[in-house]
Amino acid sequence: MQKFMQSLPDGWTIYLWLVAAAAMIIAAIFFIRWAYHHGQFDEDIKYLVFDERDKEKMTPEDYAKSREVLKDQMEKREAELKAAAERRAAKHEKR
Repeated sequence: MQKFMQSLPDGWTIYLWLVAAAAMIIAAIFFIRWAYHHGQFDEDIKYLVFDERDKEKMTPEDYAKSREVLKDQMEKREAELKAAAERRAAKHEKR
């Protein structure tokens, strides 16, 4: 392997770096796209840390928003759990 590396012409490492950089950029684009499609950039997610005990610490608008966001997230969770169960059932039917 060392002889092969020494037999390469000068300046070949820049191509290796270019390929590595391109792979990192493609991976970053893929993960950003995944995050966008899975709601990772949702600004309202910050309201999920609040519960009933925080009601007196919040404005009425913020508290109402936190309850609305929690309800929406729970509906999304139930839908995802139902879809996952259906996928598992379909997978087991194929066996």
